[in-house]
Amino acid sequence: MAILAFPMTFFAHRGMTRFVLSGKNPGEDITEVVEEHFGVGAGKLITLLYFFAIYPILLVYSVAITNTVETFMAHQLHMTPPPRAILSLILIVGMMTIVRFGEQMIVKAMSVLVFPFVIALMVLALYLIPQWNGAALETLSLSGASVTGNGLLMTLWLAIPVMVFSFNHSPIISSFAVAKREEYGEGAEKKCSSILARAHIMMVLTVMFFVFSCVLSLSPADLAAAKEQNISILSYLANHFNAPIIAWMAPIIAMIAITKSFLGHYLGAREGFNGMVIKSLRSKGKSIEINKLNKLTALFMLITTWIVATLNPSILGMIETLGGPIIAMILFLMPMYAIQKIPAMRKYSGHISNVFVVIMGLIAISAIFYSLFS
Repeated sequence: MAILAFPMTFFAHRGMTRFVLSGKNPGEDITEVVEEHFGVGAGKLITLLYFFAIYPILLVYSVAITNTVETFMAHQLHMTPPPRAILSLILIVGMMTIVRFGEQMIVKAMSVLVFPFVIALMVLALYLIPQWNGAALETLSLSGASVTGNGLLMTLWLAIPVMVFSFNHSPIISSFAVAKREEYGEGAEKKCSSILARAHIMMVLTVMFFVFSCVLSLSPADLAAAKEQNISILSYLANHFNAPIIAWMAPIIAMIAITKSFLGHYLGAREGFNGMVIKSLRSKGKSIEINKLNKLTALFMLITTWIVATLNPSILGMIETLGGPIIAMILFLMPMYAIQKIPAMRKYSGHISNVFVVIMGLIAISAIFYSLFS
């Protein structure tokens, strides 16, 4: 999985960036480009799918931030958390307050958070090294795959959708491509590819080292317990080891990471939701002022994320059931289809990386449906 992580992430997101940049007019986001390339009907459908690829992830983060803060209050602060409905409302309103300051404030907030987050994650991963053990490796089995269906190959296949989700940042790609096109014009594609390559190398190295460090320091039973409690691995680490630095550092890192991800996915979810409303009104000869639409979108996001955070559904279940298939289709398959069908994208055809992206997308989709119906 570590070997696949970088090419899977880079080639897929580069393809999506190129797709957004292929629009005729600068300033067109992905919802406008799909309509330009595929027509009004297909544009509406893909915009709908784009929204439902991102919106469930926003729900995931609303659950995750509530669980993380609730656990932090109970175990580190030794406080009785307020009722879940109240706590989740306070947290989501807090994150939505940043949204109210506009897109530039979101980007600045994410920029401020990213480097301290990466450094803290690496420090924690290094700190866990003395706790490494071979318990997780003892469960690996190649031979059991064909007999029991629970061997290493089966596990790797079923893990690919989670990998797709873990490294997915497609919600920010449209805004990223539009901004760089306005800044660099015809040179935007080359600049975007360079930025993505550097960012993905840093992201994959950081995340995979942290994941390996966590897995090697915990047993399979510990990982199962974290899943059962529906909390992040950082929250579990905080309560598992009798080490004050981990107890305080891990949940704070988790809260920063979740907040950063919530803000980034909000931009994509809003883009998709706004696109659906605008296209629907346009077909009826109507329009809506963008600031009014943004307020209505924010209200919808606030109410729905609060309800889901209060109900506390399984995070991994939501990833597999709601987001995974559509993310794979939008991120992996749609740009590759466009390369074959859209004249503006044909200059990117003929590369082996395109075949790799399609194969990974199909594997991810097949694994998701196998998990759902097996």
